[in-house]
Amino acid sequence: MRERPSSRLLLLDALDRLLLFKFVHLAGALQGEMFWATPGGGLDPGESYEAAACREMFEETGIRIADPGRQIARRSVTFTMVDGEQVCSDERYFLIRIGSAEISSTHWTALERAAIAAQRWWRPAELAATTDQVYPEDIVAMLHKAGAW
Repeated sequence: MRERPSSRLLLLDALDRLLLFKFVHLAGALQGEMFWATPGGGLDPGESYEAAACREMFEETGIRIADPGRQIARRSVTFTMVDGEQVCSDERYFLIRIGSAEISSTHWTALERAAIAAQRWWRPAELAATTDQVYPEDIVAMLHKAGAW
């Protein structure tokens, strides 16, 4: 199984709301699945986790940052990619605070445009109460442990 290193963004706005994307897969190996997840993605060859976090921040929100700050969490998880490949993902989480909730999808890939059905800024209580699938499953605890909420 291929290892897939990735940087994930725990992006909080000025109201301490967390940005999540709603993924709805209409085709491929994940057809019919719906879940909420953080912005972020896999590292390019030779790229550091920090550099990938900065690149993903720009590609998925339109916001440029020079430094993602410190890594606040890490997890290893096995999952199936859209093309059906199973990977073991080494995910590093970076907490990033921004002043505005305005983001842009201008730089999304075709795959992101096809799979991301919505974006939402979540308050802690809303996220803790949702019955929707959210990844990572312990995201509320992760943010509490980091002192973000």
